[in-house]
Amino acid sequence: MRMRLAVAGLLLACAVAHAPAAAAGPPTHAYPPSRGRPSLEGTWTANIILSMESTPETPDLVVSEAEAKKIAASVGGKISKIFEATLDPEAPADIAASDGLPIVRGQRRTRAVVLPADGKLPLTAAGRAELTAHAKPRSFDNPEDRSPDERCLFGLGVPPLTSFVFENALQILITPGFVVLHTEYGDEVRIVPLRGPHRPKAVAWSLGDSVGHWDGPTLVIETVGLPDSERKRGFPNYLVPGSATVIERLTPISERELLYQFTVVDPKTYAAPWLAEFSWYRTDQPVHEHACHEGNYSLANELAGARYEESRARAAAGGH
Repeated sequence: MRMRLAVAGLLLACAVAHAPAAAAGPPTHAYPPSRGRPSLEGTWTANIILSMESTPETPDLVVSEAEAKKIAASVGGKISKIFEATLDPEAPADIAASDGLPIVRGQRRTRAVVLPADGKLPLTAAGRAELTAHAKPRSFDNPEDRSPDERCLFGLGVPPLTSFVFENALQILITPGFVVLHTEYGDEVRIVPLRGPHRPKAVAWSLGDSVGHWDGPTLVIETVGLPDSERKRGFPNYLVPGSATVIERLTPISERELLYQFTVVDPKTYAAPWLAEFSWYRTDQPVHEHACHEGNYSLANELAGARYEESRARAAAGGH
């Protein structure tokens, strides 16, 4: 109960901090959103270089366009080197074609975290140690031993939706009882009922168990039961344990801009609730099929390469 009250206070503080000067009138929980208000429905895109936390080089949340270009080039260059050396040699071209740092209400932002004000995730000692530790190498013995992204089982639809660089499209459909969130990258569909309660804990869902409600024009989604095997998120780096509760708030602040706010609540990982945000922008481009890698030949090649290395090692040891 204390944690929920703390989260509610945090979200209220953020809402007040970002509220427009003129009163917007009393909120309504009716469906559909009141006439004259921007709608969530449609297709949105975020083609950005998103850093989660502040750094010594980027202590300020808001920077000028000139500073934003320099920061985006620096961060994008570091990410490109990682991808080129370890994962995907095509990624640097995607990063170079990004729109740079996020824009929220016309401001260039250096990071997603807005509360705490210093832009730092309030990690516990255990959480910080886990986040900074080197990942344990996965086995190449079987396809099931490889990561879900290599197996084309996960995309960018797992909440929170911390999209980066790939110009990931988000398609939103609304009915009186449900909201559907369809992400292009990974081709994942999350069907969010606008009522509770959550499903039994014994029921596992790859995208977690989400329940939503309207807070005026804002869609609020609470998700539990996320896959613990994917607790460590990358680009940007942060933790979402299976025991965590993720709270998302989607607010259309204009016909073109959709503010996306989220927090991750897990007392073992975070000493206090925190809030992050960035904006999606409406697009008239269609959502395309995401085929991952055709036939998933990369996974077969990885396993074949491992068998080859094993055969060389046996030969060097005098085996057969």
